[in-house]
Amino acid sequence: MTPVVFIDGAAGTTGLEIRDRLAGRADLSVATLPEERRKDPAARREALNDADFVILCLPDDAAREAVALIDSPSTRIIDASSAHRVADGWTYGFSELEADQADRIAAARLVANPGCYPTGFLALVRPLVRAKLLPTSALLTVNAASGYSGGGKAMIAEFEAPDAPAFRSYAYAGGHKHLPEMRAFSGLTHDPIFAPAVTRAYRGMLVEVPLHLSALPAKPALADLEQLLREAYQGQPIVTVAEPAAVIAIEENAETDRMTLRVCGDAATGQARLVATLDNLGKGAGGAAVQNLNIMAGLPAAAGLIV
Repeated sequence: MTPVVFIDGAAGTTGLEIRDRLAGRADLSVATLPEERRKDPAARREALNDADFVILCLPDDAAREAVALIDSPSTRIIDASSAHRVADGWTYGFSELEADQADRIAAARLVANPGCYPTGFLALVRPLVRAKLLPTSALLTVNAASGYSGGGKAMIAEFEAPDAPAFRSYAYAGGHKHLPEMRAFSGLTHDPIFAPAVTRAYRGMLVEVPLHLSALPAKPALADLEQLLREAYQGQPIVTVAEPAAVIAIEENAETDRMTLRVCGDAATGQARLVATLDNLGKGAGGAAVQNLNIMAGLPAAAGLIV
């Protein structure tokens, strides 16, 4: 029997991206509510409980409310908000992060989609911490920029206005909502200094972690870091490691569900720049949700994705 998927919040940016990836697929069926019933609480509760899989594309509080409406033990949930990423009982939906993470996702009823910035950060840092090339006590900085579509309708309108800024940095007071998952799933004991920004590109993302290699206890070379990342993601269809580049565009993986990792830097000075590029709406949001759905449904992980 074809699994039924209900997207709660299908009219939002992430919901629309997920619908596009599921359109035309014969291995999944997408349930929808008629326009006249979308604001009917009883109809929504029924749709949530009748589905085999529910994908929540809602603000955090609304996502928590939706989970509370689901009584059916057979309904499995993927939450694309940040409400449950470090919550007890939820499995973190980054299948490439650990050797057994895809198996955990496949067996889980409750899966929390990663944040877009943490996806790039964790992909770069977690293998180094696991291999003890980065100590758990490392004090890191994350410099990152995203396309403006990640901010939803209000930010889209702001950046498409005639007087829109070309680049805007934010979160100067710290305490960003992505920090708990960055720390929890990297294995670090300290939050990194997180310096996010939005640029006047509709979609795309670049996440960078600079390192002084001589300050690390193992004193690894650039080639050591690259080799470790290649081993960590060997055979993965979505996360790949590329050669260093002199110029890396934020739009490199826009309109796809890929993520590309690089180890750049100066071998003579021992300064490294670890770089991840992804689409904030792809591997950073809708693409990741569909990847998790595929894994949970026992389908090829990259089905319906642009890789």
